[in-house]
Amino acid sequence: MTTPSTGSTLQLAPLRTVNDFLLESARFQLPNFQDFEKWGNRVVKNLLYYQTNYFLMGAAVFGLIGLIHPYKVVLGVAILLALAYVFIKFFAAEARRSISVTSGHQQPNKWAVLGGVVGCSYLVLFLFDAVLIVMFAMLLPFCLAFVHASLRLRNMKNKITNAIEVVGVKQSPMGQFLEAMNLMPDAF
Repeated sequence: MTTPSTGSTLQLAPLRTVNDFLLESARFQLPNFQDFEKWGNRVVKNLLYYQTNYFLMGAAVFGLIGLIHPYKVVLGVAILLALAYVFIKFFAAEARRSISVTSGHQQPNKWAVLGGVVGCSYLVLFLFDAVLIVMFAMLLPFCLAFVHASLRLRNMKNKITNAIEVVGVKQSPMGQFLEAMNLMPDAF
């Protein structure tokens, strides 16, 4: 997958083998909790190296939870999307209203806004289990990826690949994300 972006190409990292990711050649060790910089460096570099595996693991976890609770996952996703849409529209309208106060636009009915908030709150509380299942299905993959990236010791291929990523010879989706979050490690 190649997409032009500011002079370089965005490339999806290769899928690492199960043997390298979890089984025989994988070495795991608790990080040194006293040295946060070294621990963070290990996490960031493992996130870069195993990013495709983490994406597939997240999709598998979400799909498995979707198979176990299909109705609640669909309902929870619909509720979260509806709430996000309402909040985005409300705050976007609030921003437009604050800019154009002098143009004489009519203020919204406060009772209608209160009724909408109460109705949405009731819907979320009534269907709270569906929302919780979706939130769990979205957050569990992040937790699993963080635990794996924290415990997995790096091998030589991991170190070489990360040096190439940091130098900027190739850019991956995780590399772009970590760079945007200002979490890119040093090259060497």
